[in-house]
This record gives sequence, C-alpha cells and structure tokens, in this order.
Amino acid sequence: KEIITFSSWGSITEVEILNKIITDFENENPSIKINFIHIPQNYFQKTHLLFASNTAPDIIFINNLNLPIFEKYLEDLTPNINKKKFYEQSIEALSYQKKLLAIPRDISNLALYVNKDLVSLPDKNLSLDTLLKQLLELKKQNILGINFEEDILWTQYYLAYYGETFDENFNPNLSKGLQFYKDLRTKYKVAPTNAQIGSSTLAQMFLNKEIAIYLSGHWMFPKIKEKATFNWEIVPFPLGENQYPCDASGWAISKNSKHKTAALKFINYLSNKQSIQYFTKTGLIVPARKDLSYLINNTQHNEKAFLNTLENSKPTYTFKNYRKLADELKKEF
Repeated sequence: KEIITFSSWGSITEVEILNKIITDFENENPSIKINFIHIPQNYFQKTHLLFASNTAPDIIFINNLNLPIFEKYLEDLTPNINKKKFYEQSIEALSYQKKLLAIPRDISNLALYVNKDLVSLPDKNLSLDTLLKQLLELKKQNILGINFEEDILWTQYYLAYYGETFDENFNPNLSKGLQFYKDLRTKYKVAPTNAQIGSSTLAQMFLNKEIAIYLSGHWMFPKIKEKATFNWEIVPFPLGENQYPCDASGWAISKNSKHKTAALKFINYLSNKQSIQYFTKTGLIVPARKDLSYLINNTQHNEKAFLNTLENSKPTYTFKNYRKLADELKKEF
C-alpha cells in the first residue's frame, strides 16, 4: 500500500472524527494507507523540526497565523480547489504570496458570549463606549465585566475598532486599541487580574457567573451550551473603523512529499461536504464550506452572530515574524 503520513492537533472529539474519516477513506481506497500523527501540544514547533530534518508528514493541518513561516515548505494548491464552495475569507486567509497553501476546513472569529441575567447588550450597532458603560455598571454590583486574554488574537478586535492593524511596524505605545484593552484591567478594573483568575480559567469564570461577558470563538459554543445554568446569547463585538479580523485552518501538502497525488486525494476527501459536516455537527467549528452554513442555526443563543460577523470580516494580517512579535507582546502583558 501507498502510505501517507498526516499530522494534526485537535481535541479528543476531533481525533475521533479524523479516525472515522480515515477509516472510511481507506475502505474506499484500499491501495492507500493513512498514518495519522496526533501532536496535541507544541504542534508548530514540532512540525517545524520535522521539516528541518526532512521527515515532515505528507499532509499538515495548519492555520493562517503560521502559514508565512511554512510557506517555503508547502505545495501550491491553487489549481486544486473549487473556490465557489468556500467563504472567500477562508481562501484568502490560507493564501500567501498569491498561492493557496491549504484547503480550508473552518473559518473562525470572535464574538461576545453574554450572560443575559446580568447584562443586556444590543445585537446591532454596539459601540465600545456603550460596552464600557455596561461594564462600569456591573462593577458597581461587584461583578467583573469581561474576560482579559494575554494574547494578540483578542486584542486585535480592539485594534480593529480604532482602525489599527497588528503588523511589522506595530507600536504598542501608540496604539489606542491596545491602551483601551489594557485599561479594562488596570484603569477601569472591569476585567480580572491574574490573581483573580487564579487556578481557574476565564471560561469557568463565565460559567460560574463571575464574569458577565466572555469574548471568545465558536469553539466554546458546545461547552457553554452544555454547562451554562443561566440565560445567555451571542452578540457581535463592536464594529469600528476596520473590519473584524478572522482566521482559518485547513490541510496543506508538503512540497517534498513523494505521494502528492494520493495526498491530494485524501485532502479532497477531508474537505468534502460529508467530512466537514462531521466536524461542524460537534459545534466546535464554523465550516469554511458555504453549503454547510445552515448547520450554524441555534436561534435560542443567536449562534448565527458568528456568520453575521463574517460579512464584516477580513483575514488577519500575517507575516513572517507574526508569532515572534505576538509572543513579545504577550510577555509585556
């Protein structure tokens, strides 16, 4: 049999889905064997070492934030996709130097999970000023308003509101968005400090009603839906001068793979409607395929806010030193 190596990170649920898809694919293609490598931690560091030692897998699950670093190792898949099936942002996010380097699986953005028993926010035309007023009202009741993540992914929504972009020339000291974000914790004291978070997680604090508003991605939807004991809904983050940043992940093929035809066959199987449907039904992802958007349909909690946010989104600006600068900013926090 022709053996294809395939690496990915992912939760237990995602691994179970991948194993099922692999089994189905192998049954339909008995001449191909998939060797699945699950790397749950330090995925990109370990993957980079595999490339450096010429032992990289044939297929690599990757996201747009790390795409520029791996660009020289990846095959151009531009001729091998029907772009009409996917959200344009997912195609753009997984392209670099005018080359499509991965076939999209999902597209992701952030929105506000709101405890309706503690606070009410408008679903449309929300501004940062209105949000801050609500957070300060909650403070009077000794309730922390919103989560505080020490990662550029979360701060970029505040940057976008002020028309700013995290790029090679980003200056933290001149950023209005970053200053506003830091003030939530240090000046207004409406976001928890590390001491207040302690051994808990921000998701747990939201579920325990210690935080009224939780900015996060769709990947938290299943957990909050299962665990929340209060009324809650999803509200888009305030839209300012720039569009929202959004991200995507998908499957790439190593440029040095000796099994590119078989690898492409498996990637096409991974990205077909049935396979993406398996992932979407877990609730973990927003599918990059437009023909599966109907599955994001929970009206009780306004799940479609994630899709509505996409209409005003553009891919996160990424560059070779993106991760390095992001890590430096995290240290500053």
